[in-house]
Amino acid sequence: MKKRFSFPPIGMRIIKSTLAIAICYVVSFIRGDSGIVFYSQLASLWCIQVYVSNSIKNARQRFIGTVIGALFGLVFILFFASDNNYINALFTSIFIIAVLYSTVIIRKKEASYFSCVVFLSIVVNHIGDANPYLFVWNRFLDTVIGIIVGVGVNCFDLPRQKNKDILFLSGLDDTLLHEDDNLSDYSRIELNRMLDEGLMFTISTIRTPASLLEPVKDIRLKLPVIAMDGAVLYDINKRKYIHAYVISNQKSKEILNIIEEEGLTCFINVIEDDVLEIFYKDTDDEVRCRLVEEMRKSPLRNYFNSRNLKDEEVVYFMLLYPTEIIEKFYITLGQKGILSDFKVLKYKSNDYVGYSYIKIYNKNASKEHMLKYLKNYLGIEKTVTFGSIEGKYDVIVEMGDTNKVVREIKRRYEPVSFKLAAAKAWKGKNKLK
Repeated sequence: MKKRFSFPPIGMRIIKSTLAIAICYVVSFIRGDSGIVFYSQLASLWCIQVYVSNSIKNARQRFIGTVIGALFGLVFILFFASDNNYINALFTSIFIIAVLYSTVIIRKKEASYFSCVVFLSIVVNHIGDANPYLFVWNRFLDTVIGIIVGVGVNCFDLPRQKNKDILFLSGLDDTLLHEDDNLSDYSRIELNRMLDEGLMFTISTIRTPASLLEPVKDIRLKLPVIAMDGAVLYDINKRKYIHAYVISNQKSKEILNIIEEEGLTCFINVIEDDVLEIFYKDTDDEVRCRLVEEMRKSPLRNYFNSRNLKDEEVVYFMLLYPTEIIEKFYITLGQKGILSDFKVLKYKSNDYVGYSYIKIYNKNASKEHMLKYLKNYLGIEKTVTFGSIEGKYDVIVEMGDTNKVVREIKRRYEPVSFKLAAAKAWKGKNKLK
């Protein structure tokens, strides 16, 4: 079934850009059209960014570039301007060396482009003006006005109450990510903005830390994530396992004996010194060989061939076989009491047609248990969970509605507070007194 095309919503950056352009016009009218509003509008648009930190960075970059370009333009007009266009062309080209080199000396190379733009706009287009000095001043003032307008509009927000005492926990696949394993631009931008402002947010997923790092690389997560379907709590910034529900060494050996009695092999996942070690045995099965070759590329996975358990405790066992073999072995696990004593997942592979997985965990390895541990770890009582299973999560996310998580977080984390607005207004009024 083909996806139906839909228009994305108009974002705040578009709205703020429109508002900045309008304000630049208003300022220009108030000034009596003494400057050129075009330059103010360009500067304001440059400062309208998705993150306030980037807005301030761009404003600083544009301001420095304008100052350098205007100064060199003024020097050129005062001492090097000529009635001969060929001489002007020669000195203009030479001056570019000085303009660019000055940004290198003061270690502001990122402002070099704007320095050249301002310099050239003065000496190429307005050197013959009756009063070129006035243009230099207005060129500088236009840019400063645009920077102030752009930063001001970008930083403006309605007064909101930040609920930093709520832990928001979201699933990953079919909840936060698109089918292509990416976040929408809206979700990424808004989520990062709220994270920068103190949002308590993390992810819960069946994936291992190695497989979740790529899709969340653009999210500025600060809290540990719940991975391996609740078996581990992992700090992706410190690359450290904070907590894990494991299968004891004795029970692990019993499970391994059952697997080997059926003539099967498995992948044994063990954590040693914050490193995930995966033990396996060679096989002629092309699919399992391909799995190893694909998975071992990650530096967070370490595969070891032909290695038996010693005194390790196992995070989980994983088997990958044709579906009919997996179904038969699942029945065997039930007969051996494994299904009642451990957490066992059985599901078909999306990557290898005709194959299925079985994963065996500690019985306590669940998202619910790990969430409880995380709440104690952070000292937080309130939680809001997001997922796709009815009755299991606080907020149900339908497949395809991946922006719902961030929209709902935004509504609950930072509701518009008219009470806060009134308090700020009253505070400002008292200051004036």
